[in-house]
Amino acid sequence: MSIYLFDLDGTLVDSMPVYGATMVRFLDEHNIKYPSDIRETVTPLGYKGTAEYFKTLGVAMKVEEIVKDLKGAIRKEYEKNISAKKNVVSVLTALKKRGDRLNVLSASPFEFIASCLRRLEILDLFENVWSSDDFNTKKTDPEIYKQVAKRLGARTEDVIFLDDNYTALKTAKSVGMHVYGVYDETSKMHEQEIKALSEKHIEDFNALL
Repeated sequence: MSIYLFDLDGTLVDSMPVYGATMVRFLDEHNIKYPSDIRETVTPLGYKGTAEYFKTLGVAMKVEEIVKDLKGAIRKEYEKNISAKKNVVSVLTALKKRGDRLNVLSASPFEFIASCLRRLEILDLFENVWSSDDFNTKKTDPEIYKQVAKRLGARTEDVIFLDDNYTALKTAKSVGMHVYGVYDETSKMHEQEIKALSEKHIEDFNALL
């Protein structure tokens, strides 16, 4: 029996193009300059963390207002359009059937995660579905992975964490979790670092079987 902790965006579902485009469009609409790796930077931060970061770039709005605008721009995509990545549904079903423990930790809001997984008919496969908001911190904070393990009644060393984001993987590994990098086109610039860091590099979820 293995304990899996899955990221959502770019790992289980093909949402990163939509997520990244929404973030960049917001900055463009506010005439804010941003670094070339902006999408990679904001991915593990969650909406509040992203809003706080955007303020450092010069967005003249309250954090709560930025969060509201970003969520409003992307909500329908999770509810209606975002699809599972290749073989995710069949592999998760097989892992659950053989007795593995499946969990989600995402920087997205819980309502987005739940609506997407419910539409894909895989929500019930998971023992726990967490947003980083549930821990009042970000996936760049080592403490979140310690708290996840505690809630699972496990050691960090007992958990396999899968993500497409280099920073999140590096942080989880720093507290002892096993990390598997998941290929996503939006993280391609860090593919070699992810491969070097990870025990496995997943390009097709069938590799988990």
